[in-house]
Amino acid sequence: MIFKVFDKKELKKLFDVLSSDNSIVGPVEIGADRNDQPIYAFSLVSDFNNIKLNYSTTKLPAKKFFLPFKEDLATFTIKEHGWQKNVDYNIDRPYIFFGLHACDINALNKLDKVLMGSTYPMPYYAAKRKNMFIVGIDCAPQPYCFCRSMGSDTVLHGFDMFLTDIGEEYFAEILSDTAYNFLKKINTRDPVEADHFLYMKSVSEKNKKFTAHVDTTDLTKILDMEFQSEVWKHWGQQCLACGTCSNVCPTCYCYGVEETVDINLKSARKTKSLYSCNLIDFAEVAGGHNFRPEQHIRLKYRYYHKHRGFVEAYEESLCVGCGRCGESCLAGIRVPEVIASVRRQED
Repeated sequence: MIFKVFDKKELKKLFDVLSSDNSIVGPVEIGADRNDQPIYAFSLVSDFNNIKLNYSTTKLPAKKFFLPFKEDLATFTIKEHGWQKNVDYNIDRPYIFFGLHACDINALNKLDKVLMGSTYPMPYYAAKRKNMFIVGIDCAPQPYCFCRSMGSDTVLHGFDMFLTDIGEEYFAEILSDTAYNFLKKINTRDPVEADHFLYMKSVSEKNKKFTAHVDTTDLTKILDMEFQSEVWKHWGQQCLACGTCSNVCPTCYCYGVEETVDINLKSARKTKSLYSCNLIDFAEVAGGHNFRPEQHIRLKYRYYHKHRGFVEAYEESLCVGCGRCGESCLAGIRVPEVIASVRRQED
């Protein structure tokens, strides 16, 4: 890893360099909530002044650019002497993500393990992921995020460049030769000992601001022991089974596939749509039998997938602790409270 330092005024120049031949995706303000707090989202940006690098978190993760809510996997057309199949990976250009937080980058790293590193990789995801350049930036911990507990408050790979605010300058971590060549087009310098001190001070101050925590000690074992616990029914009674948590989660990847034939019988399409394991028909099979008809069972299995099954498969939790699910949950269900109750701890 190579380190560089540059003045904050150079950031606009970097944006201009990056956007000269590429499409930029960054955090922008799209409105305000009922408490008059700004709402942020990742969107295409052409003007540097529209990017809000001091954003808290976006309501929806960057996942939508890698795993769209709905996309056609293939289309079929009937020809005179047969039929023709067309496959489109639904990516027509590379994107530069400008301003991703560590938790969102870690979320993509986890998705990579499932959708690119498994026995059956998903080419639609891989085509988009391989055409991304990521500029990460440090964040200010929010009351609902517990990324430090999940080890996702820092990131070691999965980005090209990561920026940390050290006062009047940015401390840049460089992981790719492409990022290094981009930085050569603005004014940078090698860091000195004073810069290292400011960087460590920034990290230390950030760590003090975390207020939400999850105790993950022996969590997989505890989940095994508490599989039949009544606590799941308690949370299931509150759950509305709306699927909002999966919709805002940066690592949920469950989906369904639907095949439709046009009414003229001359064309058809196969469409993938993201889905949620909290929805009532998620585990329904042909014949109408539902393996998970009760809300508390579906909620429980979502937690077991995040904190038990994925750990067994990849030796890490699928949850990055961004807190979006709890912040968006209409029933006020939050991961730290659920895990604490399973561990039989008081809030």
